[in-house]
Amino acid sequence: MGIRLFSEDILMIDLPPQPQQSDEFETLNTMLGDTVDCDVVMNFSSVEMLTSESICGLLILAKLLGGAGHELVLCGLPPAINDIFVRTGLLSVFTFADTQAEALARVQGDEVSCTGA
Repeated sequence: MGIRLFSEDILMIDLPPQPQQSDEFETLNTMLGDTVDCDVVMNFSSVEMLTSESICGLLILAKLLGGAGHELVLCGLPPAINDIFVRTGLLSVFTFADTQAEALARVQGDEVSCTGA
């Protein structure tokens, strides 16, 4: 998983094709800790599979960010991965964007500092 600071207030995450996502989300949640000061854009464009543990990790991350007043935006979902969100009824739980550029445009209006990363 590639994690990089896009700007002071946006953390970019690129997921690998077949990530051990539950461990990676747990690492990310631990890294952000209780002092989440940024929005997160998560790029799924290379992801080929998504497990229930991965979805659980996403839900925890979304709750952590939302509780701190920040957003998690998922982008670049391949059709098969998007279908998982449709079938599980999670479209209304997460924020989606077609591309990284759209996801960044969505979160760039916030004026905060990303010190949790």
